[in-house]
Amino acid sequence: MSRPFPSRHFRSREPLHRRNGKIRAREVRVLDQAKQQLGVLSLNDALRIAYAQGLDLVEIAPTATPPVCRIVDYGKFLYEEAKREKESRSSPSASRMKELQLSAVIDPHDFAVKRDHAIQFLCDDLKVRVKLRFKGRQKAHKEFGFEVVNKFVRDLAAYGQADSPPKMLGDRDLNVVITPLHRDKRGKNPRLTTPPPSAPPAGDSSLT
Repeated sequence: MSRPFPSRHFRSREPLHRRNGKIRAREVRVLDQAKQQLGVLSLNDALRIAYAQGLDLVEIAPTATPPVCRIVDYGKFLYEEAKREKESRSSPSASRMKELQLSAVIDPHDFAVKRDHAIQFLCDDLKVRVKLRFKGRQKAHKEFGFEVVNKFVRDLAAYGQADSPPKMLGDRDLNVVITPLHRDKRGKNPRLTTPPPSAPPAGDSSLT
């Protein structure tokens, strides 16, 4: 009669992130310690790389397809995450948020433009709320909208992390909030790494 109680207690103490043998996906997209992508690997291959370095394989974006995992020291990862959350709560920009609207049938170019906007917002320490509204018959095939949002979250994995898996608000709106990673853990700001356009040579007739 007392067996259900320990199991409920156990579930309430599940770790925040799946790691190593607890990861369920057969394939994962892997980031190394420097957040450089190693590509999509089988779970066994990813675990083999992590173990060879004496590190852990931690699932950081479980809703992405495939899930995104990072090779890190898990204890250090938790410490840095707690530190980042504490700093973000005390930061004046913690409550500042930008919102982006997606569509279940968004054009690839528009998707890329909005992804680049989101990267800049995250690099400016702003949260990003992503909304996708289903219209008409799209509501009968919501899986396509989830695929779009999950890809968006996956593409931003080096810059921000979803506060929770994408979820429906009502029956039309799909929503997810992405919080910027700490600057020490964040990818390089593309705006700062793009070289400025070169000046035209003196006397260039194209300016006249």
